[in-house]
Amino acid sequence: MSGAASGVRVRLEPWEDSAFCLELLRRVNSAEMTAHLGGPESEEQILVRHRRYAELTGPGAGRMYRVVLVPEEETVGSIGYWEREWRGASVYETGWAVLPPFQGRGIAAAAAGEVARAAAAQRTHQYLHAYPSVGHPASNGVCRKAGFTLVGECEVEYPLGTMMRCNDWRLELWPPA
Repeated sequence: MSGAASGVRVRLEPWEDSAFCLELLRRVNSAEMTAHLGGPESEEQILVRHRRYAELTGPGAGRMYRVVLVPEEETVGSIGYWEREWRGASVYETGWAVLPPFQGRGIAAAAAGEVARAAAAQRTHQYLHAYPSVGHPASNGVCRKAGFTLVGECEVEYPLGTMMRCNDWRLELWPPA
């Protein structure tokens, strides 16, 4: 699956239970990359996350991907979508990470567009949500650029046991019937 935004082209490759994907997860687990998410996870937490990402493949359940920059064919980050309950409804949630040397180029917004197309193709949930920290202007900018609508501020538990003040961004995956 591939797409473009602002002239940037990316391809999403399904997450695999491989050393390559595990190393990517370790690279996005830096203090810089997790500053708005409660900080880096332990190696044990990373291994659990990697297994969960690799197993997220069921119909309608969602999927994780690595983001490949085209035509360079370089893996530059990760993105995915998964099911969650939100305010009494089942929705998809998305989240992404783009490695620092590749940030600020429109890659995350291009990947968000692609992941929205993948989620819409499931025809399972009408909405895709993203919950970036209110204090993270870059991730909020990705939502805006990818066509999400700001619903408002909210509290989301992340990491487990910690409440985080977020913006609730929503993208309609297809028009209501």
